[in-house]
Amino acid sequence: MDSLFNNTWIVNILSGLLTSVILFAGGFFLGKQRERKKSKGRSLEEYEFYPFIVDEHGFPNFDLPRFNEGVRYLLKSYDFSAARQLLFIGEQNNVRFFLTGDELRNYKKFFKKYNGNEVIDDNLAHLENYKTLVKLIGKTFRHSGIEILLHNLMNPSKSIIALENPVTGRQIGDGTTMLVLDLKKRNALKQDKLNYELNIGSRTFKCTTIPIYRKDFGLIGAVCINIDVNYINDHVMETMENVRDFFRDFCETEMVLEENILSKYEYKLASAGKRHFKDRAGAH
Repeated sequence: MDSLFNNTWIVNILSGLLTSVILFAGGFFLGKQRERKKSKGRSLEEYEFYPFIVDEHGFPNFDLPRFNEGVRYLLKSYDFSAARQLLFIGEQNNVRFFLTGDELRNYKKFFKKYNGNEVIDDNLAHLENYKTLVKLIGKTFRHSGIEILLHNLMNPSKSIIALENPVTGRQIGDGTTMLVLDLKKRNALKQDKLNYELNIGSRTFKCTTIPIYRKDFGLIGAVCINIDVNYINDHVMETMENVRDFFRDFCETEMVLEENILSKYEYKLASAGKRHFKDRAGAH
């Protein structure tokens, strides 16, 4: 054994391994401590400076003085959970456009202290899945007068980040005005924004807005579906040829696959001659 440890190179290897184990263990536990530190904290709603106040109609409205109070408090104290929620709300409500002087300087320090870019990037990464959803659903209903788009409500002034089948004239990079506030009000009333009509000048739309919520941040985005009703009524329904063209585009496919999406019962009926979901063929 003595001769073993007299070999310098072996001693060096063992020392190196021991050092690596210590560094690894230290890094592991330091990481765990940081994670625990990040996970500690309260929900922003538990604080008195929660930056929304309810008006006389029961609707929540963003309150800038409370927001500034929260920034000052969280600069002096540390609460990772509450801070990143407050950061999100600040960016969502474009507070940089309303803050000046010490308030703006405080917000910039606050943003840096809690690594606001990570909050933004994390939510943008989350919305990437919805961009794919909007793209594929939109291309399924191409040439149909059905617009589908995705709002990033972290940045209301440039909220549209995905758009298919444009019928409203908007483009990627355009913003929204009252959507954040409207969806927050409807959420408070437990109302869906489903199948509503919009009349703008001579144009009419049937719309549905689907909010996207995350547990730690609340409202982060929205998928909107807008159907150009006058296109259907005035153009598609004008002639039988237009009707045929519309449904030809509607049913157009790009590939044929061998898959079964029917239940066992429906598969049996389809094999017996049933052609669509209301067809009674093969039911007896």
